[in-house]
Amino acid sequence: MPEHAAPLLRPPRHRVDPRARQWWRLQALLTLSGPMLLTALVMAVLSLLFFPGALPWLGPLLLVVLVLPAVGYLAVMPRWRYAVHAWELGGRAVYAANGWFWQKRRIAPLTRVQTVDTVRGPLQRRYGLATVTVTTASTAGDIKIAGLSDADAEELSRRIGEAAQDVPGDAA
Repeated sequence: MPEHAAPLLRPPRHRVDPRARQWWRLQALLTLSGPMLLTALVMAVLSLLFFPGALPWLGPLLLVVLVLPAVGYLAVMPRWRYAVHAWELGGRAVYAANGWFWQKRRIAPLTRVQTVDTVRGPLQRRYGLATVTVTTASTAGDIKIAGLSDADAEELSRRIGEAAQDVPGDAA
């Protein structure tokens, strides 16, 4: 019996807004990298003030455990995430790819769309960005398309809503 290769799924066509990289970098600074760098600084200062003999071994330890991972995350994550995040609206489905380390691609038929929400958090508003969330009749959860410009988010929400109404659904 010949083995048939599974068809390859091409990436969605549309990228998120380039400003999303700055938004993700600021998020990382506030939630992960910033606290790690602050912890390293506080530990180094406390060691210098109260335990100066510990600095020769504590300095390299802080560098390897806290500083380098924090700076690496700030440098790599936004670029990597931008390369992965994409979306597409077809005539019958919504297709989104997201993540950076754990990457996910989802296709949801428009017949299953229940709601379309546009969300703008405080950091997103600062960069003129929004997230479109498409809720479907699926146990797999929502489709989130983050990092869209405000205008693109509004247009996409409108188009998904119109397309979902135009697609004939299952007879209940």
